[in-house]
Amino acid sequence: MTTYRQPGLVLTDHRFPVPLDHTRPDGERIEIYGRELVASGSAGKDRERLPWLVYLEGGPGFGARRFVGPQAWLGRAVREYRVLLLDQRGTGRSTPANRQTLPLRGTPAEQAGYLAHFRADSIVRDCELIRRRLTGGAPWTVLGQSFGGFCATHYLSTAPEGLETVLVTGGLPSLSATADEVYRAAYPRVRRKNEAHFARYPQDAERARAIAAHLLDHEVTLPGGGLLTVEAFQSLGILLGSGDGTHQLHLLLEHAFVPTPGGPELADAFLEQVQAHLSYAGHPLYAVLHEAIYAQGEGPTDWAAERVRGEFPEFDAAAALSSGAPFLFTGETVHPWHFDTDPALRPLRETAELLAARADWDPLYDTERLAANEVPVAAAVYHDDMYVDTAHSLDTANAVRGLRTWVTDEFEHDGVRAGGPRVLDRLLSLARGEG
Repeated sequence: MTTYRQPGLVLTDHRFPVPLDHTRPDGERIEIYGRELVASGSAGKDRERLPWLVYLEGGPGFGARRFVGPQAWLGRAVREYRVLLLDQRGTGRSTPANRQTLPLRGTPAEQAGYLAHFRADSIVRDCELIRRRLTGGAPWTVLGQSFGGFCATHYLSTAPEGLETVLVTGGLPSLSATADEVYRAAYPRVRRKNEAHFARYPQDAERARAIAAHLLDHEVTLPGGGLLTVEAFQSLGILLGSGDGTHQLHLLLEHAFVPTPGGPELADAFLEQVQAHLSYAGHPLYAVLHEAIYAQGEGPTDWAAERVRGEFPEFDAAAALSSGAPFLFTGETVHPWHFDTDPALRPLRETAELLAARADWDPLYDTERLAANEVPVAAAVYHDDMYVDTAHSLDTANAVRGLRTWVTDEFEHDGVRAGGPRVLDRLLSLARGEG
C-alpha cells in the first residue's frame, strides 16, 4: 500500500487480486484497484474506527472519479466514513480492458468470453471479497451513481449481508425490462430533451441542420482519426442528459464553421472538442458492454438501440433534412457504426458483435429477495432522467422493501456531482429515517 496526502485528505492505494471468474476461485486472477480517502484529521486509531463507504461509478466502463481534495460529495462523506473509490474491473487501474490489452486474450471469441465476466454480478462479487479484507467482515455502505446503482441493486439481490446502507443516485434499474424495452422508453425522453434544448436555444436548430447537411456531403475526419458521420454528430445529444449539458452543446455549436478559400469548413477547434465528447478511448467498455447491462437471459441484445431506433423515424437525420422536419440529436445509445467510426473501438468490432449475439446471460435481480429487503436504502430519482427511465426506477423502488425515494427535478442524471454534499446529506437522512 502507498499512502500520500492532498489538501484535506489522506489517500491510500489498494490493490486486490480477485478471480476473473468467481465460479472458479482457483483460476485466473485479475487485479482491482481502490483508492481509500479519509479526512486529514482522521488518523491512527480514529481512522480505524471509521465505517467504510464504497463508491461505485456510473458507466459501465468508467474508473472512479479522481478527486483533488474533498470536492463535491466526498467532502461530506469523509466527515464520517473511510471512502473507497473503486475502479470496477477493466477500468482505470483495474486490469484495464481496451483495444491495446484485449488482444492478449486471443481471438475475438476469447475476448468476448473474457468480457462476459465484467458485468454487475462480477463487480459485486469483487466488492464482497474486498469488503471482507478491509472491514474484517463488517458490512459497509455503498454509494452507487447510475450504473453503480445497478450494481448496488444487484448487491441487494445477492449479498445483502455485506451492506449496512445503500445510497443510489440516478441508478435504479428496471428489474425486468429487456434492452429493447429500455430503448423504447428512452427515445421519447431524448426527443423531449431535444425540444427543451431548441426551445432554450432556437438558433441551434439551424446550426445543427447546417452541420448535418455538411456531413452528409463531406467525409470529415476528427483529429484522432475518427470519422464524424452525421450519426456520430447526432450522438452529441448524450450531453443533454447532464446538468449543464444543454449549455455545453450550445457553446460547441456556435463556432462550428470557419471560412476557407474552398468555402465553409468545420473548424479545427470544433472538431477537437467534438472528438473529446465522442471518443471512447478512455472508456471502451461503455460501448462494448453497454447493452449487456440490461441482458438477463431473455435472448441476445442484438444491437437493441439500433433496431429500436427504426421505430422512431424522427431520428433519421437525412430524412429530416430532406423533408424539413426538425433535426434531432440522439442520446445514450451504442450502435454498430461506433465500431467503424471510432479508432478506439474498431479492433473490437467482432468482439462486440459476439457479445451482442450472446443469449445466455444470467439474471441480475432477485425480486423475491428484494421484496424481503431489510437493508436501509435511499435513492435519488430524477424527474425526467434522460439516461435512466423514471417510471422504471419508481417501479423498482416500489419492489424493494423499505426503499425510500427522493424524486426531484432540481438535478439531472449527474445530481450527485452537481449537488454534492446536499444530495448525499439528503440520501443519508432518508436511509436513516430522518427525512
